[in-house]
Amino acid sequence: MNSSTPSSDRGLGDPAPDLTHLLHASPWQAPVTVVLVGVNLLVFALMLLAGAELWHTTNRIQLAWGANFGPATQDGQWWRLSTAMFLHFGAVHLLLNMWALWDVGRLVERVLGWPWFLLLYLASGTVGNLLSLVVQGNQAVSGGASGAIFSLYGALLVFLLRERHQVEAGEFRSLFAAASVFTLLTLGMGFVIPGIDNAAHIGGLICGALLALVLARRWTAKSVSVGPLRWLAAALLAALVLLMLDRLPAPIYRLSDERRAQAAIRQFLNDDQRISGRWGSLLSSSQTSGLSFEQLAGRIDANVTTQYQENFDQLSALHLDPAAPSARTLEEVRRYAALRGQAAQALTDGLRAKDRNKVRDALEAARQAPALAKRPSASASSARQQP
Repeated sequence: MNSSTPSSDRGLGDPAPDLTHLLHASPWQAPVTVVLVGVNLLVFALMLLAGAELWHTTNRIQLAWGANFGPATQDGQWWRLSTAMFLHFGAVHLLLNMWALWDVGRLVERVLGWPWFLLLYLASGTVGNLLSLVVQGNQAVSGGASGAIFSLYGALLVFLLRERHQVEAGEFRSLFAAASVFTLLTLGMGFVIPGIDNAAHIGGLICGALLALVLARRWTAKSVSVGPLRWLAAALLAALVLLMLDRLPAPIYRLSDERRAQAAIRQFLNDDQRISGRWGSLLSSSQTSGLSFEQLAGRIDANVTTQYQENFDQLSALHLDPAAPSARTLEEVRRYAALRGQAAQALTDGLRAKDRNKVRDALEAARQAPALAKRPSASASSARQQP
């Protein structure tokens, strides 16, 4: 059996090592693989502590931890293309990926050397997530290490083909067949099973194969030189990345706009409780406080009507794409603020005119505002209360 010394520590005159022996390298001989597995496990544990589910994590938590999603990634958060490869949607997803990483990572790390192995893993995982963004950027929240893992299989296949004359025939057939079957079987499953991000798999596989040529070094003195193929692979990879960037679909909304809308809605709901409480208090105490109709109308104007008008203005200043999750809710609370402001204005007009019918109608309009706000409306601005 040949020496199992990793390629980064061998001289070119040394014989080619036994790949099967490298495949079963101890953890100390594949430190980057160990670290990558550890980081993925650690992130998953921290997500569990943050409220994630063991078997299936919600998109909300994934997004908070850096998952890949068009409205978020293309909203200036491009780092998600890299962080997404360390996030998993459940224990099964995590364990399957870590098994694959551990199985192939030790061999590829020892063949390439740890610096090139780490570069290939991170770069290919990022490119895989970029292709995922092109294919399904607005439709799915994605994450997982599988795109980066597929790059290891792509690199391994290219390496085996390059060095096939130095690898024992039976060993070559078994390793090449195993890597090919895993790749094809997993890709095939991705086409028939919903929820599998095949775009990231394909992007990682292609990037890993091309980077294996770009980063290729002589394994032994008998290794065939890559020659101009290295530069051709680099040019092709750069062209593919530029093409993907050019084909990115426009996000259907911006996550930052969605979050501002969510915050504004929460603030309005809190304000509405306070304003409604103040409104009810003014009306219930009006008969015992000795206030005139004019005084009561003035207090309602100051504490109710004006407050709803200000809230309506703040909500109307928000610009949210119709496809955003909070778009409908924002429209409803905007209409509600306008309707309540109108009812409060009508109430003060009725009080000043000492018209009981107007007062009664205004109070009924205020009561019906929640239901009316949920009805479709051509424009919330048409309901705006004029000063």
